[in-house]
Amino acid sequence: MPKIKIITDSTCDLPASYFHEYALGVVPINIQFGNETFEEGVNIDQRTFYQKVDALGIIPQTSQPSVGQFAAAYRAAARDGFDTILSLHVTGKLSGTVNSATLAAREVANEVRVIPFDSMAGSAGLGFMCVDAAEMARAGKSIDDIVARLEAARPHVGIVLALATLRYAQMSGRISNLQGFIASLLNVKPIISLHEGNLAPSGRVRSRQAALDLLLEHARRAAGDRPVKFAVIHGEARADADTLLARGKAALNCVDAFVDDIAVSLAVHFGPGVIGTVVYPASPAGEVK
Repeated sequence: MPKIKIITDSTCDLPASYFHEYALGVVPINIQFGNETFEEGVNIDQRTFYQKVDALGIIPQTSQPSVGQFAAAYRAAARDGFDTILSLHVTGKLSGTVNSATLAAREVANEVRVIPFDSMAGSAGLGFMCVDAAEMARAGKSIDDIVARLEAARPHVGIVLALATLRYAQMSGRISNLQGFIASLLNVKPIISLHEGNLAPSGRVRSRQAALDLLLEHARRAAGDRPVKFAVIHGEARADADTLLARGKAALNCVDAFVDDIAVSLAVHFGPGVIGTVVYPASPAGEVK
């Protein structure tokens, strides 16, 4: 039976205990302030990121891991005895990360089998995919079965975000398709959703409470009556996130739920105070032992 390793990138939002439990490999996104480059999760965290933005008055650039970074991670997994690597990554419509992974997979093709997979999502949506894949691998499922499961789940991942400030979004080139929408707003808070791998405007409200209510409503619609995994992600908004998680757990048929800080590489585009909900379809009964 193949020994399967799950590798992802640092846009993946999961509590630390999940990374440990499932032995997930993480290749960091690069965060660049001027001439100074950091590796997400290695030498920059969320608090340091916001402090540097305030001190320098600039929004940093992000860049996908290099082909060499991915190849090194794949070779390390091979040295650890893994013969198959499933490399799950942030949506290719907003990042070149999965492309770097694909090029690296070709580079190491004679050393280890690597299957790059575009989550068409990110954050906890990508996180839940990694957990799904790791649980199936642990249960002895084949790599083809795992990929088929992720392909089936992918269209049903619901991610919706409420921004507290427009400053970061206005300065971020990654969401340029939202500029007209954002520019038309005054004191209105935008609601943004991920649709087919791209960010799109999904509503607008005038108060924080209305934003939280709308996030919950989006989660209800995405989940329906199905069993789901549910997450609330946030940037420096833990109290609101805890409240929203409790409301979500009461309203949805949750089989797993957590709150987590949003990745720095995503906070670059959404700013402090951002809060979002992530809904992921639970595995069909009997699929994972």
